[in-house]
Amino acid sequence: MTIRVVIADDQRLVRAGFRKILEAERGIEVVGEADDGLQAIEQPHQHHPDVVLMDIRMPGVDGLEATRRLLRENRDRPRVLILTTFDLDEYVYESLHAGASGFLLKDAPPAELVGAVRLVAGGDGLLAPSITRKVIEEFVRRPPRSTKPPDSLNVLTPRELEVLTLLGRGLSNSQIADELVVSDATVKTHVARVLMKLNLPDRVHAVIHTYETGLIEPGSQ
Repeated sequence: MTIRVVIADDQRLVRAGFRKILEAERGIEVVGEADDGLQAIEQPHQHHPDVVLMDIRMPGVDGLEATRRLLRENRDRPRVLILTTFDLDEYVYESLHAGASGFLLKDAPPAELVGAVRLVAGGDGLLAPSITRKVIEEFVRRPPRSTKPPDSLNVLTPRELEVLTLLGRGLSNSQIADELVVSDATVKTHVARVLMKLNLPDRVHAVIHTYETGLIEPGSQ
C-alpha cells in the first residue's frame, strides 16, 4: 500500500527537499504541498493523505492550530507529524495536545524522515520508548486543558487495562510481551483494541491517557 503524504511548510526549498527524499522511496507518494496553515487544512480534503508533515511556524494559521482543526474537521483524520527546529521544546507538548502523532527535527537525516513517515502511517507515535516517560511527564505537569474521567477506562477488560498501564510506563510491544508472557502478536491485538475502545489515534496518546486519567502518576514506577 502506498503512503500518501502532504508536506506543509512555508519554505519552498524545505518542501522540495522533503519531496525529493520521500519520492525516492518505494511505497511513498507526495500528493500535495501547503505553504501556510490554511492550505494545510484544505489539502487533506483534496488529496486524502495518510500523513501530513506539519511545520510549526507558518504565516497566518500556525502548524499547531492547523493540526487541531485538521484532526477535528477531517473525517479521514490523517496522521500529523510535526516538524520542528527545537528538540523537546514547548511545541512538542503542544503538538501532542493538538493531536499530532509525533515530532521530527527538521535537520534529521533522510533515513530518519522516511522511517518517521512509515512509522506514523502504520499507526504508531514517533516517541521512542526510552524518552516517552520524560516527554509525557513534562506534558502532564502543564496546566491541563481538560481532564478525562477515570471511568472512561471501564470499557477495557482487565488484561487491556494491564496493557495500557505498561504502555504508560513506556514499554514497547516486545517488552510488554515479556512482562505478560504472551506473544508480540497478542500484545499488538490488545493495543489495537485499547486504542479503538478509547478512541485514541496512536500509542503516544494512549500513554497520555494513562496520566490524564490518573492510571499512572508522574514520578511513579
